[in-house]
Amino acid sequence: MKKLSLRSSAARRIQRGFTLIEIMVVVVIMGVLAAMVVPKLLNRAGDSKVSAAKVDIATLMQALKLYKLDNQRYPTTEQGLQALIEKPASGPAANGWKSGGYVEKMPKDPWGNPYQYLSPGIKGEVDVFSYGADGQPGGTGNDADIGSWDN
Repeated sequence: MKKLSLRSSAARRIQRGFTLIEIMVVVVIMGVLAAMVVPKLLNRAGDSKVSAAKVDIATLMQALKLYKLDNQRYPTTEQGLQALIEKPASGPAANGWKSGGYVEKMPKDPWGNPYQYLSPGIKGEVDVFSYGADGQPGGTGNDADIGSWDN
């Protein structure tokens, strides 16, 4: 008789599974961990976009310097960064412009907006910049402007 009761007791324990309280404790623990980890991961994504924008701006500044070496001046604000891809048709002549351009294609900032260009610049001889995540001038954090003056 004892063998039968031990067997049925073990069978009941195996078939029982998890209680609702045990499942709820696990869900709460997972929620707390997610609340701690997710904001850190999202902040990393923003930081990487800022870094990507800085690299793009540095690349455009190098191309602008090559343009100036060939043409003795930077493109005007009106000619814009497009002068790095195709020879300007208006404004001051770009007689030293090299066929093939100075960049393969014009990148957009990591948030999908075009880079801004001013010649003469406000913070330097020329300014290349992105308005950041919000696409508006100014801002803080990931919304802050990122420009050639930062590199």
